[in-house]
Amino acid sequence: MAVTVTKDTKIGDLLMIDRRIAVLLMQAGMHCVGCPSSAGETLEEASIVHGMDANKLVSAINEFLAKEAE
Repeated sequence: MAVTVTKDTKIGDLLMIDRRIAVLLMQAGMHCVGCPSSAGETLEEASIVHGMDANKLVSAINEFLAKEAE
């Protein structure tokens, strides 16, 4: 069963779920993934800072995780 993330999931928690999510975040333009302060930000907070649509990012991450769970 796949893990489901939300806009309230912290970046640090995302990376603990699957480190490959960092690639998705960087491809979307969130290049601060390695920054220590980003680990405590929620996906929504980071999306706001980077001018991204958090809902689209959540969908992409959940699609990735669902595929990996197959």
